[in-house]
Amino acid sequence: MNEIVTLVAAGVAGLLLGGFFFGGLWWTVRKGVSAKRPALLFLVSLVLRIVATVAGFAVVGDGHWQRLLVCLLGFVIARFMVTRFAGPPAEHYDATAKEAGHAP
Repeated sequence: MNEIVTLVAAGVAGLLLGGFFFGGLWWTVRKGVSAKRPALLFLVSLVLRIVATVAGFAVVGDGHWQRLLVCLLGFVIARFMVTRFAGPPAEHYDATAKEAGHAP
């Protein structure tokens, strides 16, 4: 029973880590468009997100591959959730626009 609770906690931690990583990426892209120094914003965001995520995986895994695998599963699920819920704003989507099928 204790092992199941630990694995569920690892999955929830993976969801939180993924939400932080991909939510932070979404926020960075939205703010980077209007930032005075977008390259610095993207670099700092990338470093912070990677350091926090790798540290989180190290703490959750703690030498157990099962926890690490469940945490990774939660991380991937969070990716799909963030991309689903934080899609493009409705005002920027033009359903009538056609994409070019070739280069001009």
